[in-house]
Amino acid sequence: MSRVDDLPRRTPAQAGALPPPRALPPSLAGNPTLPYPAIGQELAALRLQIPGVHGCVLGGVDGLLVTHNLQNGVDPHDLAALAATMFGLGRQVGYRLDQGDFQQSTVRNANGYLSVYAISPQALLAVVGTDSINVARLHLHAPTTAARLADLLDGVTPTGS
Repeated sequence: MSRVDDLPRRTPAQAGALPPPRALPPSLAGNPTLPYPAIGQELAALRLQIPGVHGCVLGGVDGLLVTHNLQNGVDPHDLAALAATMFGLGRQVGYRLDQGDFQQSTVRNANGYLSVYAISPQALLAVVGTDSINVARLHLHAPTTAARLADLLDGVTPTGS
C-alpha cells in the first residue's frame, strides 16, 4: 500500500510551471494606418455568408477593440476583451498539451455562440452568432476570412512601435 508521503516530490519545473510571460505585441487599436474599409468589407462578407451571425469584432490579443460590425447591442469593447481572454486560455492549453499555437475556440451558450479565431500574433477575430447558426459552416468560412484579414494587416505598423 502506498502513502502520499512515499510519492516522489516534483520540483516546480517538473510540475509544469507556466512559461515566462511573452510581451504583448504593440496594439493595433486606434491605428490610423489600418485599411478600415477593406476590413469592414471582410467582416460584412462573413455576416452575409453565414446566417445567424450577429456580428464580428476585430480585436487585439491585448483585449483592445480595433473595429466591429455588431448589430445586437453587445458592447464591442467587452467582446474584444472576452476574445483576448479566450485567446489567453487557448494559448495556455496549446502550450501545456504541446499542441502548438492558438487557432480557434468556440463557446456555446443556451442562446448562441462565440467563436474566436487567430488572425496574426497581434489580432483576433471574434464572431457572435445565434443558437441556430451552422457552426460547421462558420468554421469553414471564418479561417479564410481570418487569412484575408491577416493579409490586410500585414505590413501595418502597430501603434507604439
